[in-house]
Amino acid sequence: MTRIIGDTTSGLTLEQAKAIGIDLIPQIVIFEEKSYRDDTELDSETFITMLKASATLPKTAAPPPVLYTPIFEELQKKGEDAVIICPSAKLSGTVRSATTAKSDFPDLDIRVIDTGSIGSAIAMELKQAVKWAEEGKTIDEIEAGIREMIAKEHLYAVVDTLEYLYKGGRIGGASKLFGDILQIKPILTLRDGTLEVFEKQRTKKKALSRIVEIVEEHCPKTGDKGFLSLSLQESVSAAELSYFRNEFKQRLGLDGVPCFNTPPGIMVHAGPSVIIISFFEA
Repeated sequence: MTRIIGDTTSGLTLEQAKAIGIDLIPQIVIFEEKSYRDDTELDSETFITMLKASATLPKTAAPPPVLYTPIFEELQKKGEDAVIICPSAKLSGTVRSATTAKSDFPDLDIRVIDTGSIGSAIAMELKQAVKWAEEGKTIDEIEAGIREMIAKEHLYAVVDTLEYLYKGGRIGGASKLFGDILQIKPILTLRDGTLEVFEKQRTKKKALSRIVEIVEEHCPKTGDKGFLSLSLQESVSAAELSYFRNEFKQRLGLDGVPCFNTPPGIMVHAGPSVIIISFFEA
């Protein structure tokens, strides 16, 4: 059976990944001179506490290639292949690390997929890849299916401030300056693997309401997509999470929308109160 490998930027926890049979690689978070794995050494709540107490913004580093080695050695022993589903290569060095690690095992069939995305959409792709693998689909079929999902993906995000994205080099200075002057709450989206401002709203409440409208317009309401229709990734406010779930239930008839953890590796660049909404258009 094809092994499915992801990383913590998906929002899956170690416990969730283990439960469904996904190998999960951490991102590395750097506070001043000390490095932490964001799977076993630093959780989201601890990260927020450290962020508030720190005089400088933390940084991230891609997982070192050596972290893939034990998984690849096991693949070699069992004669298995693997699909690695990675965050955007323009936002993270994970694709590069996985590709470097793969080069040390030229006899293995390992497919490294750059999703051009980040967050909860990747969690959904990982879960679907596992389902396909359990159904006996070939590695070619799984890779093709994931790439089809990527082509249909929509992602929108709201942040309280563009400061983190700007200082982390994930968004341009012009957008950051515009947001500071007008005190806007931009809706962000991903285009060609990079974050861009999709729309500008005057308040966070209006930005969240507008996202609901976008989802209602484009997200499939019925069909065979099941849990693939919609997912949330939210890190702080239970009230905001409840708002989205209620709106999506009323407008789309979707109950129990999946919600994933916002890991430190994302909060470093987007801030501690980022909200990410993703879905796959029919």
